[in-house]
Amino acid sequence: MKRIERLSSQLLTSTPCRPATRRIPRAAQNCCRSTTRTPSLYSPTQNQSQIRCQSAAAAAEVVHEDAAPPNIPDIRNLPLPSPHPDRALRSAKLAALHARLSLSSKIPLQTLARTLVDPSADAHPRFNNANLAYVGSALLQYHTSEFLVARYPRLPMTINFAAMKGYAGVPALHQVARAWGVEAAAAPGEEVDPGLLQYATDRPTVMMNKWGYVRAESKELVKYKWRRGMSSRILYDDPFGEMLSKEAAAAAAAKAQAPEVSAERNTKEVMEEVETTAHANFVRAVIGAIYLYCDREAAKAFIKSHVLSRRLDLARLFEFKLPTRELVRLCARENFEPPVARLLSETGRMSRTPVFVVGIYSGRDKLGEGIGPSLDAARIAAASNCLKAWYLYSPGEDVGLPSDTFAEDAAPWTPLYVDIGEVIS
Repeated sequence: MKRIERLSSQLLTSTPCRPATRRIPRAAQNCCRSTTRTPSLYSPTQNQSQIRCQSAAAAAEVVHEDAAPPNIPDIRNLPLPSPHPDRALRSAKLAALHARLSLSSKIPLQTLARTLVDPSADAHPRFNNANLAYVGSALLQYHTSEFLVARYPRLPMTINFAAMKGYAGVPALHQVARAWGVEAAAAPGEEVDPGLLQYATDRPTVMMNKWGYVRAESKELVKYKWRRGMSSRILYDDPFGEMLSKEAAAAAAAKAQAPEVSAERNTKEVMEEVETTAHANFVRAVIGAIYLYCDREAAKAFIKSHVLSRRLDLARLFEFKLPTRELVRLCARENFEPPVARLLSETGRMSRTPVFVVGIYSGRDKLGEGIGPSLDAARIAAASNCLKAWYLYSPGEDVGLPSDTFAEDAAPWTPLYVDIGEVIS
């Protein structure tokens, strides 16, 4: 969390424009013009105006003074890639979104308008939501991971990765943004209402999966489909357990540098991916803005109310290859009696649709039961239900979290239950 605080303190600071080192005629110096924007867009305590400089290609060339002045267009007449921050105060959509999310009055409308500007619409880091989304992504992944580890201490790592993606992944955050009633603009521009989400489908956006390392053998892993161990996935891969490769990064960079939009990038899959990523970055940027203008507890409460409160059926994420063998090894590890399958009830054995109910017992204790159209199917379903009941154990909803101790008047830390781990079959 200290790393996040250091990042947020330097997040919205501005840097002055670098002066020219070579002598350029006065006509070329007009290419760098200032566009004053509202100071509250960058920091709540910053009072000096910010200058947005755009350099032209002709300004980098040395022109002799005796030559005729070149025909250089005036940058002041060019439209801005995103709406001016002053228009945020007159946007009804933005005010309605601010009230709908029950945001604090400390968060100005200009900052909320900035969270709606994707880096694909405005590449300038002072006017898009890339920095805010980076802070919000770190907070979201931290609180989601501690929620899963504390609430379900026996959860296998593969299911933990899937649950992380189900709560804080791009598809889940896209649904959260749609539930907030956020509408997207047809195309970004200066004339767009600041209350609309602005992104461009022909330019790249920013992916927030910054944690992880690129493996040296990533090319061979993709080519030969080598197996990745769980320890290496935890150490090298991103927060969702997905591998980072140089080939994917190089392909994305090559597409970003393409001079024109190809037919491949206009496919439906690419369009949907850009839309979902822009909505996810908006949700992350809102969380980052709450953390910067309010405090850590407000951001945590917002994540709990809008992200962690969504119902995710973890039982549907499990898929066992040999549940009966894994159940036998689990009982042997925990010093339980060997499991025994018993037929509890049946109906229609000689019909086309028979139903069997099989229960699994360890001594006199019933571990679980399952239903199936045959005895083997019912026995496998019963073994799977027993394993799910073991892995989905939860100490309760009132379990303490590590982030609860960050408050000044917090109670002493109570250690959580730590399980021995999943069964390796």
